[in-house]
Amino acid sequence: MKTQPVDPRDMTWEQDQAVYRVHFWDRSAVASYEYEVTGADVGEVLGWARGRAEAEGWAFTLYVRVDGGDGPGLVRLCGVAGEPFGTELNGPTQ
Repeated sequence: MKTQPVDPRDMTWEQDQAVYRVHFWDRSAVASYEYEVTGADVGEVLGWARGRAEAEGWAFTLYVRVDGGDGPGLVRLCGVAGEPFGTELNGPTQ
């Protein structure tokens, strides 16, 4: 991890409410379950995702949705990075 001081005036906008996506990975069934979460802060979403994943025996990835010039996209905040199943997933997710 690298840290460095920044000038907070270098940003042109900020948003108080975020839209999150949580992808749960059921590795035993090679299935994924995706949810969009609004009306919560990152700590609440992370707590919900961790609790749900632990209860089900799943892994998860937490993203924040951002809108860019090319359309909406996802930025990974924590959790599984890359291919969660160790192989290419064939077919649609559930």
